[in-house]
Amino acid sequence: MRVLVIEDDEELAETVAAGLRHARMAVDVALDGEAGLARALVNDYDVIVLDRDLPGLHGDQVCARLVDGGGRARLLMLTAAATNDDLVDGLGLGADDYLPKPFDFPVLVARIGALARRAQPSIPPVLACGDVVLDTARRCARRADRQLELTPKEFGVLEQLLAAQGRVVSAEELLARVWDEAADPFTGAVKITIHRLRGKLGEPPVIETLAKAGYRI
Repeated sequence: MRVLVIEDDEELAETVAAGLRHARMAVDVALDGEAGLARALVNDYDVIVLDRDLPGLHGDQVCARLVDGGGRARLLMLTAAATNDDLVDGLGLGADDYLPKPFDFPVLVARIGALARRAQPSIPPVLACGDVVLDTARRCARRADRQLELTPKEFGVLEQLLAAQGRVVSAEELLARVWDEAADPFTGAVKITIHRLRGKLGEPPVIETLAKAGYRI
């Protein structure tokens, strides 16, 4: 799952990003509306966490531009204001969810997960193929009765492969969906992660490599 956090409070933005990464999400951060909008228009995010009260390009304007653009990302708007009128206004702008500050971090993670499952195409809460099961809500995975101890990147790759339901997923697509914008496209990060994931999944193998095409389960 790939998330963009647009928040002008740098300390809060980095704290949220660190927590989401711990929850096995790939996270990019923008500290103002213009930078956030630019990233959102270039990258393919599942969820965008948008502070409404941004200086310069206001969060309302960012939201309107993203909704008009018709992207697949779901919008979760944050604000220090918590009245019903603010809630109505935020949802009226096209946001998919609205969370007042201060918020409990587990609630933020749960709401992001719920929004990601509503992205197009939607992802069911539990993905499975044979005895491999991944719970997108609880952010855990297992094979048969064995819990899989996966890194965030391994979890993300497995999530994308299972969600593809047998479709071949290219290394480029995995890089775009699982890694953040700091990833070097010329590294072997995807190949290395696939190798480690195969080792943790064990036998019999479930991930197939198709030369010059990508991977599938």
